[in-house]
Amino acid sequence: MERVSPRPEGNPRRDKGWRNHPQLNRFKEHPEPQKATGYYLKEIHREASNRGYSYNYSKILEPVESVEKIMITNGQLDYEFRILMERLEKRTPKRFEKNLNVKNILPHPLFQVIEGLPEKWEKFYWRNNTS
Repeated sequence: MERVSPRPEGNPRRDKGWRNHPQLNRFKEHPEPQKATGYYLKEIHREASNRGYSYNYSKILEPVESVEKIMITNGQLDYEFRILMERLEKRTPKRFEKNLNVKNILPHPLFQVIEGLPEKWEKFYWRNNTS
């Protein structure tokens, strides 16, 4: 099983490059946005450490142990996995080959998967998959 996180949202107050990305609405609409972001980044830190990457934990403002989950559709998760696979095929062929066997995509622990299509902000998907 492969764990997939939606594209990195970062911290909305400090990460200038992602401040207005539509995916940040998930965090902005959460009852505790700062804690949701902290939980998300804490899990990213844990995964990065497991893979031997360096990640500056001190930049996580509220690294909480748990928080109310955010809903994500299975269509969004599948769409983002396809994007990941396209990138891995070009950048990390060994990881791409390993992921070809993935049958069950696990989301980041912050997300609860529900039935549905990719989000409306995924313009490429909607441009190419309309009836």
